[in-house]
Amino acid sequence: MFHFATAAATGGTGGLFQMIWPLALMFVIFYFLLIRPNQKKQKQRSTMLQALKKGDKVITIGGLHGTIVEITDDVVVLRVNDVTKLTFDRSAISNAIAKDTASEEVVSKS
Repeated sequence: MFHFATAAATGGTGGLFQMIWPLALMFVIFYFLLIRPNQKKQKQRSTMLQALKKGDKVITIGGLHGTIVEITDDVVVLRVNDVTKLTFDRSAISNAIAKDTASEEVVSKS
């Protein structure tokens, strides 16, 4: 029993460092595997939402495909077919296909 007490008294700082080192290493690993990629994805999404313009083909979070007819700071009006127009929040857009890309896809499918 005396042996454990002297070992704890002499190696107290080494024991603390040995306890913190794995936690710090786990935080660094989590940062590079989880936090940083998520921040990049959020930045790309924000850039995509800011770059939306009239005539872009988009897909909403719910899976609705449409073309932007009107756009304001926080509202997007989509034309789904010749008659139907639906209003969505800008944040409801999950994916955008640029106007030029959409016309190239139509030509390549023909």
